[in-house]
Amino acid sequence: MRSLIDILDLTTEEIDELIATAEDIIANPADYADCCRGKKLATLFYEPSTRTRLSFEAAMIELGGSVIGFSEAQSSSAAKGESIADTARTISCYADIIAMRHPKEGAPYVASLNASIPVINAGDGGHNHPTQTLTDLLTIKREKGAFGGITVGLCGDLKFGRTVHSLISAMSRYDGVRFVLISPEELALPSYIKRDVLEKKGIPYKQTSSLEEAMPELDILYMTRVQRERFFNEEDYLRLKDSYILDTKKLEGAKADLCIMHPLPRVNEIAVSVDRDPRACYFKQVLNGKYIRMALIRKLLKEAGTI
Repeated sequence: MRSLIDILDLTTEEIDELIATAEDIIANPADYADCCRGKKLATLFYEPSTRTRLSFEAAMIELGGSVIGFSEAQSSSAAKGESIADTARTISCYADIIAMRHPKEGAPYVASLNASIPVINAGDGGHNHPTQTLTDLLTIKREKGAFGGITVGLCGDLKFGRTVHSLISAMSRYDGVRFVLISPEELALPSYIKRDVLEKKGIPYKQTSSLEEAMPELDILYMTRVQRERFFNEEDYLRLKDSYILDTKKLEGAKADLCIMHPLPRVNEIAVSVDRDPRACYFKQVLNGKYIRMALIRKLLKEAGTI
């Protein structure tokens, strides 16, 4: 049974196909309004979420399907000690496809080994968030036209940021991409990603702690939140949480066609005044997330022979 646990589960051809389907859904929504009629999506969210959970639910409803599930672990039998494996087997009796978020890395993978229906990883700890990566790729494609020949600045929490890790893995398979890694030393990109992805593939990158210095060369600026929930002590979080705050002044040296992205939620790392800048694309990202998840749900259910 085909699931999506890691963005690398998809070939670049499959990613391009999903992006093309999402763009067709945007252009011709009525053509997809009944393709999942009678099918059920189960959203198993063991961690809080607004955009990811609701975009999955909106995606399934707009495909003509319905949604069941829970939005916190305490609302499920996990509160009684039920294992991920048993939950996956149980939900397979009720639904046609699962979207799962869990604080423990690898939990959606365990679910996929035990479910008899497709499982989509909707975020597992600091590890992977493949549908956010698909959202990001759709946004970049729609804003820039292609993935090659661009410089991508990743700013903020590059250590725990699963969206950053997945995006680097995905974009490293396209030619002509360059990365600028902007973070305090304590939140730098893990060395294994630099070694196994960037250096292994000969992808140019540089590291800096200065957003202002990096700004003029960026085509994409991907801001991230310093995540309180990933820290082991409050003192470290408080010391680092305001490391980078993007405001209109910092954008003075930026390119006129810069694309500013953020996986959201933001705390204060992007000033509200930036929302009025035409280069701000993070709410476009939110909408793109619904369309790419529609394309993914349709693809997995078609491959499962369910639709």
